[in-house]
Amino acid sequence: MNGGLNRIHPATPHDRHGTGGWCVSGHRGDRGHSDRPPEPPHGTVFPRSLPLLPLLLAMAVLLSATPSRAASFSTSLDRRIVPLGEPVTLSLTFEGATPNNPPVLPAFAGVQIQPNVSQQSQFSFVNGQQTSRLTYSYTLQPTTVGNLTIPSLQVVVGNQTLTSQPLTLQVVAANTPPNSPNNSISNLAFVRLVVPKSEVYVGEPFALEIQLYVQAAKDVRMPQLAAEGFSVSKIPQPSQTRTSIGNTVYELVLFRMTATAARSGNLTLGPVEQQLRILIPAPNQRGRDPFDSLFFGGPRYQELPTTLKSDSIPMRVLPLPQQGVPAGYNGAIGTFQMAVTAGPTNMAVGDPITVRVQLDGQGPLESLNFPTQAGWRDFTTYPATSRIDSSDDFGLVGRKTFEQVIVPQNHELKALPPVEFSFFDPAARGYRTLTGPLIPLTIRPSPTAAPPPPPLTNSAPAGQPGAGAADDILHIKPHLDARVASGPWLLHRPWFLALQLVPLVAWGILLGRRRALESLANNPRLRRQREVAQKIREGIAELQGHAAQGQSDPFFSGVFRLLQEQVGERLNLPASAITEAVIDERLQERGLSPAARQSLHDLFQACNRARYAPVQSRQELAAFIPKLESALGELQQLKS
Repeated sequence: MNGGLNRIHPATPHDRHGTGGWCVSGHRGDRGHSDRPPEPPHGTVFPRSLPLLPLLLAMAVLLSATPSRAASFSTSLDRRIVPLGEPVTLSLTFEGATPNNPPVLPAFAGVQIQPNVSQQSQFSFVNGQQTSRLTYSYTLQPTTVGNLTIPSLQVVVGNQTLTSQPLTLQVVAANTPPNSPNNSISNLAFVRLVVPKSEVYVGEPFALEIQLYVQAAKDVRMPQLAAEGFSVSKIPQPSQTRTSIGNTVYELVLFRMTATAARSGNLTLGPVEQQLRILIPAPNQRGRDPFDSLFFGGPRYQELPTTLKSDSIPMRVLPLPQQGVPAGYNGAIGTFQMAVTAGPTNMAVGDPITVRVQLDGQGPLESLNFPTQAGWRDFTTYPATSRIDSSDDFGLVGRKTFEQVIVPQNHELKALPPVEFSFFDPAARGYRTLTGPLIPLTIRPSPTAAPPPPPLTNSAPAGQPGAGAADDILHIKPHLDARVASGPWLLHRPWFLALQLVPLVAWGILLGRRRALESLANNPRLRRQREVAQKIREGIAELQGHAAQGQSDPFFSGVFRLLQEQVGERLNLPASAITEAVIDERLQERGLSPAARQSLHDLFQACNRARYAPVQSRQELAAFIPKLESALGELQQLKS
């Protein structure tokens, strides 16, 4: 969290655009610095030295001669979590379409719509293709605390109707800026930690925001969040907007992330510490030469190094209930809907069937695994593949699709048993099991090639009985031939007696295998232990491939995932709830040696350092694999 810098600068009142304001650059260091004020995000600004009419005529010619993309319409909010009393901006964006007038918004429950509407136009040409974008911005003022829904909007443009997706806005209780010994500093900048809810379950990911309010500052560093007992995601590049509190306008920098509680109890999230330099107008401005402000950029500012600090938030973390756990539960947490399809449904024994399962909803999609289906005992199953289509930046909302190939082994099967998926729903405070449909099957026996029967004929060589029609009926022999000597009966042969034991042995093996499968289906801990062992074998092979190619990010992501899986299996916790803090809190009491705990600390810290200082050497990456295998071996020796 000590990565690149965001800078917020004052723009001088005599810049090249002739207007004042504040400007934010989201690049690292001083690269990409711009003095352009964000004062007109609602209109197109052209240089004053160019005539406006020829420029518009040239753009019209280009627009008429260049093919454009299909029209689209979307809506967005500048932030999804807002304290009560602060405005939020709703943007309506049209691409490839231009309405005649700004759309009129319908009334929303719990929101007041301000009458002012701003407009911004943008044109671009990429590979000979023209794109136009028109954005209308509306100011919304929430009036109540809770989850507010902005429904989908329909706008008629030309001869087509464009529809947007609905949005959710979470309004939390208003809180005052944190107290500061210097009230003037509190008015210039402060930082808040915003959490939508204060009660969560172990392993349940939840969103949080760090909101930095500033008027004039620079050298804004990444915030430091105290989160003992929580696993916090990597902070992405922050976004920026404007807001007002009372009569004061602030630049608002938003750091969005997710957190997951690793243990139950009453925990504390925060505080947040934010380092920056606040810009304060230098004193004694009256005695300066007026030409100084004209040629040297207006009034001078002095920098005040400051560390802002937010309030802490008490969190109540609940353990997952131990009663009513479904037999097929494998650690999934969230709210999901399921759709199941399978095909083909008309096949022969031994032909493959592809089962496709789609899980839509909210939860940690990356850690969702396809559950073992106890009803598929008469099918041979192969490992499932998956694909994630996420609709947010953290992989918590969207769709995960599983595809698994199964092969029927019995032509007497009439249907595919329903797919079952169990998860814990924090909103319902209980476990839920989704059941798919019963899919009818038509299974034919496997075709076998039978030898052709011998031909029936009455032909015989000439001179032999039966050569003519009169010899078709043969006489019974009046004397028996001499008996051919034969060996002992089959019942007296050892190999025949041993052969009779084969069905009994096969029946015993099949009976033992079935009982083992039933025992495994009724033992989630043992099933998870075997699944984790398989993941570790596959993960070590993937790490060797990443190390050979010098891929640092996927290598350490894999190391972190394998550590979470193994520690979570030993402690019977979801893998997403495992952090470095668990090593001393839970593994020490399980009897893990100090050397093994130190090795785990080193591996977790190496994964954290790799986010900001990637390791490029292939030899260095390969050297981590034996350390990881040794640490995993120590963990496997612990009693679960």
